[in-house]
Amino acid sequence: MLELLKRFSVGFRRYFVIGPACKLLEVFFDLLTPLVIARMIDEGVDGHDVGVVLRYGMLLIVMAVVGMGFTLVCQKMAALASQGMGTAIRSALYRRINEFSFAELDRFGTPSLITRLTNDINQVQLAVALGVRQLIRWPFLAVGSMVAALLIDLKLGVIFLISTPLIGLVFWFVMARCVPYFKQMQAKLDRIGLITREGLSGVRVVRAFVREEHERRRFRTAAFEQAAVAIAVGKLSSILNPVTFLVMNLGVCAILWMGGIQVNVGDLTQGEVMAFVNYMTQTLLSIVYVANLVVVFTKASASASRVNEVLHCEPSITDAGNAPAALPSAEDVARNAAAPALKMNAACFAFGNAEVNTLDNVTLEVGLGQTLGVIGGTGSGKSTLVSLIPRLYDTRSGAVEVMGTNVRAWPLDQLRHVVGIVPQRASLLSGTIRSNLQWRDGAASDEELWSALETAQAADFVRKLPAGLDAPVEAGGKNFSGGQRQRLTIARALVGNPLLLILDDSASALDFKTDAALRHAVRQRSRNGAAAGGLPLTTVIVSQRVSSVRDADLICVLSHGRVAGLGTHGELLATCPLYEEICLSQLRREELEGAVGLTPAATLGKEGC
Repeated sequence: MLELLKRFSVGFRRYFVIGPACKLLEVFFDLLTPLVIARMIDEGVDGHDVGVVLRYGMLLIVMAVVGMGFTLVCQKMAALASQGMGTAIRSALYRRINEFSFAELDRFGTPSLITRLTNDINQVQLAVALGVRQLIRWPFLAVGSMVAALLIDLKLGVIFLISTPLIGLVFWFVMARCVPYFKQMQAKLDRIGLITREGLSGVRVVRAFVREEHERRRFRTAAFEQAAVAIAVGKLSSILNPVTFLVMNLGVCAILWMGGIQVNVGDLTQGEVMAFVNYMTQTLLSIVYVANLVVVFTKASASASRVNEVLHCEPSITDAGNAPAALPSAEDVARNAAAPALKMNAACFAFGNAEVNTLDNVTLEVGLGQTLGVIGGTGSGKSTLVSLIPRLYDTRSGAVEVMGTNVRAWPLDQLRHVVGIVPQRASLLSGTIRSNLQWRDGAASDEELWSALETAQAADFVRKLPAGLDAPVEAGGKNFSGGQRQRLTIARALVGNPLLLILDDSASALDFKTDAALRHAVRQRSRNGAAAGGLPLTTVIVSQRVSSVRDADLICVLSHGRVAGLGTHGELLATCPLYEEICLSQLRREELEGAVGLTPAATLGKEGC
């Protein structure tokens, strides 16, 4: 918690001074109030002087109004400090999360990161607000009341010396047992967030398999587990107030008993006894509030440690010190002097600290303007392979080169502008079609947007929308079909003219005719030199469909992370049993043999029939 305060309180330190200072002035008036009441009783009530009572009453009203003014100023300072710091922490945390590679995102998990961005930071904000408003008030009020009471009478002060340690003992007993529970509560909230996110995002699948009751049981179990921890904390915390008030009331009884005796013998006045009772009450109430503050600060400390865990996690993929990479020129391409668009040399990758590689010794090379097809069974490593190209993950060993430069040497912004990727899951954000298409290039003209839509086979349905490019997009693109979302994400990747386009099974929701038309349009775009600098577009197609990859200049067949075959469609049919098996699972042998040697245009005509 202190670390967050040091780091994020820089612009808000004046609030941490002004707020407590105003609260101290309010406490000063609170400490004077019992003395004024004592005078009112001794001089006004005991002397039957209404004027004295009214005069002291007016003084109490003025003190209350002035104290309220200082309280409002303190509340304002607390709000500015807590909300300002909370916003700064949340922005820094969100910025750090966006710096993470997929490895760090896999480590923390999306539900946990969401909980840290929301619930954990809210706990820190609450602690800051209460710290400005209450942290000075209650300890100062407790000490001030105790000193004032002792100045009235030392004999009655012995009651303070007995009551305060008793309350402190109860406080220590409860807090020592509550702290571990607070960390458990945050972990249980992570679990609830995970189950909620899975259930709501996959609601169609849940209903399709009639698993509603199963999901309800999962959520109920997680909620009850969190509730059990919360109840355990509540039971422990519930001891504080009753025991504290019991000690306080017993102390008040003792003061009244002993004070009554001293009034009878003339050692104390009735007003002084009332003042002593008020100071006793203020002292013990202050201790109760301090105990509650410690509960809040303990929760905030647990949350702050979770926030710091993310802030301290250094991204495994950075581009510090990387100079802009030199791109090939059109002249280099014309004289075949340009480096390959994509090259992998013995690339290996494993998730986390796994001993077994997910990808093992992948070596391939794709020239500018060519198409690489990647095919293989489920879990063979296809998506992981293409994630290495824009450095979403880093290789464990080996190298990945784009345009002749190792991806580790590229500035990430430049690399991810040169490489356009369309992930398996089509993701759109709320806004408009235009705002989604302009992710890669915010200054892209309407002509560029329509060109990308034409290539992605999305122009027709966008033109039919009343608002065209300004048609609204709901969160996740829920107001579009699966195929429409995929085509819009492909168009988005084409805006800005990337040099290398990765289609990661991004046509799975398209019919064969549209898929073929899309691949033909992408080839045509490459021939026209529509990529940046007039260079041809290189394409990487990941697909389960043989029809999507068979026209590629190079096909990589993956099996359990290893390259099982590398070559053209005809070469692999003759040399790779796995590729032949995949082909025969989707095409009849006559179709397969007839397809060998067909040109892309001929294939398009055949698939369109």
